[in-house]
Amino acid sequence: MSVDLTVHLGRLTLKNPIATASGTFGYGLEFAEFVDLSSLGAISVKGLSLRPCLGNPPPRICETDAGMLNAIGLQNVGIEEFLGEKLPRLHEARATVIANVWGDTEAEYRAVVERIGDDPRVAAVELNVSCPNVVKGGMVFGNDPAALGALVAAVRPATRLPLVVKLSPNVTDVVAAARAAVEGGADVLSLINTLVGLSIDIETREPKIGFTTGGLSGPAIRPVAVRMVWEVRRALPHVPIFGIGGIETAEHVVEFLIAGANAVQVGTASFRDPGISGRLVRDLARWCERHGVERVSDLTATLKTRPRPEKAYV
Repeated sequence: MSVDLTVHLGRLTLKNPIATASGTFGYGLEFAEFVDLSSLGAISVKGLSLRPCLGNPPPRICETDAGMLNAIGLQNVGIEEFLGEKLPRLHEARATVIANVWGDTEAEYRAVVERIGDDPRVAAVELNVSCPNVVKGGMVFGNDPAALGALVAAVRPATRLPLVVKLSPNVTDVVAAARAAVEGGADVLSLINTLVGLSIDIETREPKIGFTTGGLSGPAIRPVAVRMVWEVRRALPHVPIFGIGGIETAEHVVEFLIAGANAVQVGTASFRDPGISGRLVRDLARWCERHGVERVSDLTATLKTRPRPEKAYV
């Protein structure tokens, strides 16, 4: 049986639902010896800013029991070097590129997106909204629906490319954040970004990360991510979703799809196994063949929930 792996996220069509998550796959080029970049659904590149950024000083990454903490600080080469050096090589490799962008202010976000414009070598723009707004006292854009909606609305006119908004899980109501992003002009949502965590060296009594806290990713966060994808899909049934969080096997991909994702992004697993994203494409096709699934898109939002039982009292 031939399986159709094509997925549609609004105006964004991907050859398969396996993409890589920003910040975990470099600019894609670093992984070319392990993965045929053209075989992936998409590559979400390392977050791009208006100017080059060195990020945080080390130590800025540590392993945890079921994943890792990182506080890289969004180190990147800046939008100009990306457009001049990285993007041409990605285009030559026939990679489907999602440009992840960030800034400290609305104006910086918009300026980066304006430089990308409608570049045909870029399939979509993804906003990393887990950044502090320096103009408003360090409030994280993605943690406040009003600020998030205003940011997306400010950026939306800067490009006609599909606009993806990557949501933070560090909120009390992810649906409110999702709705604000869509009302601001988002075409696609990606969720989740990392959870804020802390790991301590008990011998020195110091944080293992120089920044003190870091973003927790990996298998530990997968149930949280699946739940949030399901919640957003229920509330916004027609909005396309990338599911992100602890994906390591084809079965994990299928779980996200059933919960409501149209596609997924593979992150931390690439640190342990740099070729995993390419293998997941093949493994997913084999899973579908074994289960008689002709079109992978038919799996999306097929969760069968049970009625919640009444509480029992003695």
